[in-house]
Amino acid sequence: MSRYGPMYGPDITFLGVDRCDLGEPASYEDADVVIVGAPFDGGTSNRPGARFGPMALRQACYLPHDGSRPSLALRVDALRDLRVLDAGDVECYSGDVEGSLAAIEEAVHRVAASGAIPLVLGGDHTVALPDARGTARAHAPGRTSMIHFDAHADTGNIEFGHLYGHGQPMRRLIESGAIRGDRFLQIGLRGYWPEPETLSWMARQDMRSYEMTEIVARGLEECLTESFAIALDECDQVFLSVDIDVCDPGHAPGTGTPEPGGLTARQLLDSVRRICYELPVAGMEVVEVAPPYDHADITAYLGNRVILEALSAMARRRKDEQGGPRWDPRQPLLDGR
Repeated sequence: MSRYGPMYGPDITFLGVDRCDLGEPASYEDADVVIVGAPFDGGTSNRPGARFGPMALRQACYLPHDGSRPSLALRVDALRDLRVLDAGDVECYSGDVEGSLAAIEEAVHRVAASGAIPLVLGGDHTVALPDARGTARAHAPGRTSMIHFDAHADTGNIEFGHLYGHGQPMRRLIESGAIRGDRFLQIGLRGYWPEPETLSWMARQDMRSYEMTEIVARGLEECLTESFAIALDECDQVFLSVDIDVCDPGHAPGTGTPEPGGLTARQLLDSVRRICYELPVAGMEVVEVAPPYDHADITAYLGNRVILEALSAMARRRKDEQGGPRWDPRQPLLDGR
């Protein structure tokens, strides 16, 4: 797939994994995961800059870009135990929302239809519409659920006179039939939006939204466990959407619409690990990393580790399914070494 290259940063792959070309199916026919960049921020309502997110997520690391990252916790090397490839960026023009979204959806669908897991690097959250829809199209209609980490519900209707933007993709997804409203789980919501009319629409769809007050009162682990049961009810796979602003701005300052009072970086990493270890994840995205506001690359590093945590959990899930001793989070690091 063609890339803008230097316009959005150096033409590198995620931590040095091998390349593939979505125009050549043979180049990714044996892939387990294909990384796709979606450098689009034309739907941003506040601070732009997430178009530079894919570049930042690919390169944010203090270790060599050698296609290897052994996980201390999970005892796997996801970049080697799985066949992880990078297809580069979809060409996106901020002034053409519908054209950009169509191109992203086609790229994601190609990956999902091949049997690989598309892992999309955003971009603002507008790209959730093509990301989740492209994944769901490759599976049985209505059989993909959504787990959505975000400070914001992203269920607006018409914003600034437009149907598409980073505050509306979840409504468009449900309206399209790609994801059922009653299998749509939102974690980490807080702040002062949306208004009662939009909340009423969400309730009519039977969405389940865990606002931070409930998470604090009940505990994140209990809320996650409950959401997993809903996500797997009458659904065969899960799409995982991670908006980095689900974390408190102290942990993720480089984002377009920061909202104080969110999850910690540790909570997000542990949650992503649980999801990708315990659930059949068919697609995933990490969005709203905006490098222009990212002090000391804090947000880019967190987003990079969210991706690695997800991949490592997928690799560990596969290893455990193949037999042998199962992973135990209580096991001391050096046991058996």
